[in-house]
Parts: sequence; C-alpha cells; structure tokens
Amino acid sequence: MSDFKHATEISFAGTFACSAFSACLAELCTIPLDTAKVRLQLQKRGSIGNEVGIPKYRGMLGTVVTIALEEGLIALWKGIIPGLHRQCIYGGLRIGLYDPVKILFVGNDFVGDVPLFKKILAALITGAIAIALANPTDLVKVRLQAEGKLPPGVPRRYAGALDAYYTIVRQEGLAALWTGLCPNIARNAIINAAELASYDQIKQTILKISGFTDNILTHLLAGLGAGFFAVCIGSPVDVVKSRMMGDSTYKSTFDCFFKTLKNEGPFAFYKGFFPSFGRLGSWNVIMFLTLEQAKNYFRRIA
Repeated sequence: MSDFKHATEISFAGTFACSAFSACLAELCTIPLDTAKVRLQLQKRGSIGNEVGIPKYRGMLGTVVTIALEEGLIALWKGIIPGLHRQCIYGGLRIGLYDPVKILFVGNDFVGDVPLFKKILAALITGAIAIALANPTDLVKVRLQAEGKLPPGVPRRYAGALDAYYTIVRQEGLAALWTGLCPNIARNAIINAAELASYDQIKQTILKISGFTDNILTHLLAGLGAGFFAVCIGSPVDVVKSRMMGDSTYKSTFDCFFKTLKNEGPFAFYKGFFPSFGRLGSWNVIMFLTLEQAKNYFRRIA
C-alpha cells in the first residue's frame, strides 16, 4: 500500500475482493484468540470460578484451555459465521476505500509519499464508514463468543448466527443491531488508522533501507508493527465496545467507561492485552501477507 502508483492500478471492486478474502482468511485462523480476548474483557472483578475470588479465565492460554476443556474445541470458533460476515463488509470496505480516500486528499496527479497525517485521516474515515455498516455482524459475533458453558437444562440464547440476528430484532428491535455503535466506531476508526497508516508508513520506511525489497519479509515486519500499534492505541475502546455489546445493563458508552474505571481501575481497559496483541499481530500478518499476494495476482491478470 505504500507504493501509491501501484495501489491505484487495481479497481475498487478488485481491492474490495482482495481485502474481503484476506480478512476472512485471517479471521478464520485467529478467532480462537479473539474468543479468549472477549471472555477476558467481559470478565469482571466479581466473576469467579470454582473458588471464591478466583477468576475463571486467567491469561490468554489459560482462557483458551478453559474454554476447550469446558465447552469443547469447537467453542473457540464461536462467532465465526458473523465474524466472516463482518470481514466481508468491514474488511472489504475499510481497505477498499483507503486508497480512493487518500487520492481525494492529495489529488490524482500526486507524486511521492503521502503525508502520514493524511494516511491516518483516510483510515479513520474508512474505518468509521465500514463499521457503521457492519455493526450488526459485530454485535452478533460478540454475543455468541460471550456465551460460555451453561448449567444443565439452561438453553442457549441463540441457536446460531442467523437465529441471533432474528432474535435480537424480534426481542429488542431493529435498532438494537446497532448497540454499541459509538464505541465501535471509535474503536474501529482508531484501530483502522493504527493498522493501515502504520502498515503503510512502516512498509514505506523499510523499503528505503538498503537491501529490503517489497517481499514477504517486508510485509511480515510491517504487519507485526501494525498489530502492535493497533492494540496499544485501541485496547481501551475495544474493552468498552465488548462490554456494551456483551452486557445490556450499561446505559451508554460513558456509563460503561466510568463504571469500569470506578469498579475495576484503569488497568481493566487493558484486560486481554496479550491475547489482543497475539490475535491482532497474527491477524495483521496473515491479512497483509494474503492481501499483498492477492493484489499482485490481480495486477498480473489485469
């Protein structure tokens, strides 16, 4: 993406298809870590396991193991269907629109490196637009992931992704599909800016170093950097987003933020940090590696 000339050679439809495919593949590979992250984020200080005062979920690997032992290995892929729905819409649009918005800011005849602040602004805008359309898929994904092992005889809230969409609309109204929209827009706009702008900038910087070329190693390093920046910057809004979508008792974004801060302290906003980085780091590597290869393929057949 740092090569502005090459980035504009692919049509929006081609970029959308490459982005959606790459994002879906990354989602499929990394959703167990995302499920662990959501469980850790939704776990409150009062939540206990078999012993009083002992948290049920402890750390990324501990959470993964607990879910697998209690609910079965397949439970780690809870929410994969709406997750793929989400990536087809959100993943396709946020990257597909990124270069057109950059062109809007710098003009069709621009030559050279796009300034970093314009990359950040473009990514903020495309992330916000994409998630505004994809919010229902995110809501269903979080609710399916949040549901753990239930006592015998207690039915699950939703039979699956499609049932979840239908049940939420029937019981809570159509607008409920956009629950948590404000923190979700904030979270995804920020994380999209951190991912796309940092990947763009890191790749551009690496390519200026002697001996580096536009190859898999460069994409790997830039993808890891993008994942790290995304987690550091986006973790607080990610926690608020997950809690609002997974727990309907919060009245608003600010209510969720201040109750979490008051009851659990500031470090609560970085709950699940390591699973988030493990997930976003690997997610970005898989997504960007796949995306670059897919775009190269489109260029060859164009």
